[in-house]
Parts: sequence; C-alpha cells; structure tokens
Amino acid sequence: MNFLQITSLLIVMAGLFGAINYLVLKLPAAIGILVVALLASFGIMLLDMVWPALELADTVRTTVQGLEFSDALLEGMLGLLLFAGALHVKLSDLREQWKLVFLMATLGVALSTVIAGVGFYWITGMPLLIALVFGALISPTDPVAVLGVLREANLRKELETKIAGESLFNDGVGYVVFLVLVGLAFPTGEGHGSGLEAAALLFVQEALGGAVLGIVLGWLTFRLMRLIDDFSLEVLLTLGLAFGGYELAVYLHVSAPIMAVCAGLLIGDIGAKHGMTEETRNYVDAFWKLIDEILNAVLFLMIGFEVFALAFDVSDLMIGVLSIGLALVARMVAVAVPVLVLRPFRSFPHDVIPIMTWGGLKGGISVALALSLPDGEWKPLILTATYVVVIFSIIGQGLTVTRLANRLGREPDLV
Repeated sequence: MNFLQITSLLIVMAGLFGAINYLVLKLPAAIGILVVALLASFGIMLLDMVWPALELADTVRTTVQGLEFSDALLEGMLGLLLFAGALHVKLSDLREQWKLVFLMATLGVALSTVIAGVGFYWITGMPLLIALVFGALISPTDPVAVLGVLREANLRKELETKIAGESLFNDGVGYVVFLVLVGLAFPTGEGHGSGLEAAALLFVQEALGGAVLGIVLGWLTFRLMRLIDDFSLEVLLTLGLAFGGYELAVYLHVSAPIMAVCAGLLIGDIGAKHGMTEETRNYVDAFWKLIDEILNAVLFLMIGFEVFALAFDVSDLMIGVLSIGLALVARMVAVAVPVLVLRPFRSFPHDVIPIMTWGGLKGGISVALALSLPDGEWKPLILTATYVVVIFSIIGQGLTVTRLANRLGREPDLV
C-alpha cells in the first residue's frame, strides 16, 4: 500500500470506529476508538483461529507492520500534536506553576526512570542498562492522552496547568533521556554515542538546542504574523512552523518535541495576544483543535491495532501486568518528591498527588519508542510490557480519572 492508501484507510476506519463509539459505547472519543480497535483486533484473531485458512491475522499483521507506527508518530504526528497542545497552555498560567512543572519534568522523569528501570531489572533479570531504557520510555506521560482527558475533567485551573504543562515538557525530556540510555545500552546502534561524556553532551544538545530552536522559530513566525492581517495565511504560517520546525529540529539533531512545545507556547500566548486579530485567533484555535481531534483519533486507532505487533507469551503478559504497578509507583514518586521539595516554600492542595499520579497517562509515545528499539533478545518483552501498561493507562486510568477529579479536584461550585 502506498502512503495515500494507508492514510485513506486510517481516516476511514477512525471515522467508522468513532461513529460506532458515539452510537454504541458512548466513551470519550479517543478512548472509544481505541476500545473499538482493540475489539476489532481480537475479533480478527478469534476469526483466524476458527478459520485459519482465511489468514486474516497474517494479512492484518503485515498491514500494521507496514504502517511503521514508530516513524509515523515520532517523525510526523508528534510535532503537530505537541504544537496543538502547547497552543492552549498559557505562559501566564504556566509561569505560576513553573517550579513544580520544571522539577517534575526533570527530577521527576529521572526518579521515575530509575525506579521503573530497577524494578523491571528485578522482575525480568535483563541487563540493568536495558531495563533503564524501559524505565525511560515508560516514564513520560503522553500529552496527547493527558490533554484529551483534561477536556473532560473540569479540574481547577492551577491543577490543570500543572498536569498539562508537565506532560508537554516531560515528554520531550523523557525522549532525550531515552536517546541517551539507548546510546549507552546499544552503543553499536544508530550512533547515538557511547560513554557518559557523550551521553551528557547529547542531553544538552537535544534539550537545550530544541528549546532555543523552538523559541527562535516561534519568535520569527510571530514577528511575521504581526505584519499580516489575513487569517488563512496566518493559519498556514502556524502549520509551516509546526511541520518545518519539527523537521529542521530532526535535521539539526536537537529535540523536535521540545522545539514543538516551545514554539507552540510562544505562538499560543504572545503570538495570539500581539500578533493576531480576534478573527485570526478564532480560526487558528479552531483549526488546531480540529487537527488535534483528527490526529488523536488516528493515533488511538493505530495503538489499538498495534496489538498485532506483540508476541503473545504468557510470561511476558504477566510481566506486563506487574509493570502496571511498577509504572504507577514510579509515577507517584515522580509527583510526590517535587511536591515535597517545594512544600516548605508554598502550599499544595491535598489532592495534587493522587490526581497527578492517576492523571499521568501513558500513550502512543511509549509504544513508538519501544518499537524503535534495536532488534534483540529483550525487545519483544519490553514491547509487550509497554503495550500492557499503555492500554491499562489509557482505558483504566483514562476512564476513571474524571471520577477521581469529581471527588477531589473540581472547582468548588462544581462539586
């Protein structure tokens, strides 16, 4: 299948599964599409067991592998999704929460990586560095999943900003940590470098370089938009910034996710206030909300069908179930330690740790990173464990975090 045929198939299926969810399941849109895709996948597997001559599972498996989920997300969709998410997080709100967001996106990611990695090493007996790679890929919360849930939850503004801001930044930082650890664990693969010195240089280059590039490109786009009063052209400029900036970051070997977040924050706040008319703001906002919804639907559809990429081994599935608890413990520590560090200097509501722990959803980024690992003895186990954690997180946590927020974290007049 060529690119146009694959894209057409994904959009048709996302629309069809979305309609099934809307009419029958009535779950939140993205989660509903994922559930329908999973049910369809298991239905195909069951049908293949009953009539093996049809070879349906093998046909679908070949098609799914042809989608190249990891490349499609990490080198295509992710930039648009992060840019769209960052557009709706205001710098003024983020500035009030920047200390906690910074600590959770740095110290929190580091703690989560170590705890999840060491725990996975203890459970599986795999080499510690490879287990730490699993810790790195499972630690970032997925901004796509998180922001989708926040739209349903009616959280207090300051709590929403904490979760949204942290998910945007820890995704980029987690990706850089993953690259560093892959370079250490697989020194012969893809040339990410080896040794602690090379790892440190890679981290600085990726993280700092991505932030600087995003700010520079966002500022240049903002200055250009100030000279223009044409909403269609200004929407096109934001699209060019998201696409072109992401690819430029990849070419320059700096963090493309961090670039997309920084550029989106600048355009969504300073650009919206000082570089757009009200008409342009409305069109930009509506356009990127639509892009966000469409890509969300396609992404969750692809996650549902990635079940065909797994090797169904009972022991691997059991390790995946244990990894759910491991990921939750790591997430709780990643939230609690920054909060406790800052507590002497500012007050936090009692609900901040449980809501941010349960609301830290894992998503497609973790699956894509697991798929991108070099082939080897431990990759099937890491992929299976990652997929089990992600499915539980999106469906289990995603469907219950609103209920938790209703009890603990909504505005007083909404309780």
